[in-house]
Amino acid sequence: MSAAPPDTRPAHPSPQANEPWQRRSLAALWHPCTQMARAARTPPLPLLRGEGPWLFDAAGRRYYDANSSWWVNLFGHSDAGLNLAIRNQLDQLPHAMLAGCTHPPAVLLGEKLSALTGGALGHCFFASDGASAVEIALKMSFHSWRNRGLSGKRGFVCLRNGYHGETLGALAVTDVALFRDAYDPLLLRAHVVASPDSRAGPAQEAAALRELERLLQRRHDQIAALIVEPLVQCAAGMVMHRPSYLRGVRALCSAHGVHLIADEIAVGCGRTGSFFAFEQARTDWPDFILLAKGLSGGTLPLSVVLTTDEVYRSFWSEDTARGFLHSHSYTGNPLACAAANAVLDRFAHDGVLERNAAQAALLAEAFADFAQHPRVRHLRQQGSILAFDVADAAPGFAERFHRAARERELLIRPIGSTVYMMPPYLIDRPAAAFLSAAVRDTLNHVD
Repeated sequence: MSAAPPDTRPAHPSPQANEPWQRRSLAALWHPCTQMARAARTPPLPLLRGEGPWLFDAAGRRYYDANSSWWVNLFGHSDAGLNLAIRNQLDQLPHAMLAGCTHPPAVLLGEKLSALTGGALGHCFFASDGASAVEIALKMSFHSWRNRGLSGKRGFVCLRNGYHGETLGALAVTDVALFRDAYDPLLLRAHVVASPDSRAGPAQEAAALRELERLLQRRHDQIAALIVEPLVQCAAGMVMHRPSYLRGVRALCSAHGVHLIADEIAVGCGRTGSFFAFEQARTDWPDFILLAKGLSGGTLPLSVVLTTDEVYRSFWSEDTARGFLHSHSYTGNPLACAAANAVLDRFAHDGVLERNAAQAALLAEAFADFAQHPRVRHLRQQGSILAFDVADAAPGFAERFHRAARERELLIRPIGSTVYMMPPYLIDRPAAAFLSAAVRDTLNHVD
């Protein structure tokens, strides 16, 4: 497996080729997660094409996509197999509404996802993005309890520093002040309990479970669901925990009659070493699993909510008001479903998880000596996600690191003072060595 496509860049690429696109972008676009006043001083990078793990700008410069373009790209950019699946579907049925209609790509995808849970989560509701999936799961949980005569169960529980999206419902169960605070007056109140953050030591997991247990003992009749990111709280700074915590929360939710929502939007699709991160808990499935991002391999927007027969049956009625009246115009889009089916076929037939384990080992080997770096704290890894904290990072560190890394052919966006790698599933020894060297050099030149 090659770490890079043939180098087709001009011998002396000119940075000036980027400038027209940067100017036009700043004039016409409002970029996400961006303070536009600062963007005017540090213009966005204009990208024209991608190949494998590399992205190429208008000047012909290349950048290794170390964060998989916000965690969506699994098999590299412009993957021929995914492109072919989309192209074939495009010639048959680009889109049709899923209300009162159906089509093979959506049916096949629902069947495949259900099979991956052994049929335990046999009902698939489609949406377009991760935050939409969170909204659906929250509404579905509350409405399910109401349909069962338990309308008082309307509260939700989330973890400290957890992140589940930026729509209003998703923000209500998000505990990241930067995203939440401006809109706090608009939000529902959620119960926030301790994170099992492994950086705080093994006692933290037990303390977090005790706090959750006390809450559920007092308020279970008012709580619809607990939402967690299994194994890795990504936007919190790749905060990791052990599978045993998930076994604990599954047992507590079952004992107190509270739904468990596993937000696998970022950590699913093989990122943590298993297809579903929750699998590693080796316990009963959650009541809901949410997938997005990597599900379509970084090609088209798609998310799904998987749930149990018990939840599904609670809506089964001749009464329309007892139904789940939620929709998106592009729900179950055939093109996106075709891409997702191609992704799942690759997992089923190409040994993706086995290769991922070998690639994770290469990452661990390449970054092992970072543990002795004077600025590095809490070097950690879960599957193909590797992260560390920078002890003495000055304000603005993430932006400076991002820009300095681009000078070293590396596209990477730290979260605050946390530097992390979540690359496409294309790591070989040269690629791991390149990432390690580029990150080290950047770290040594950015305060």
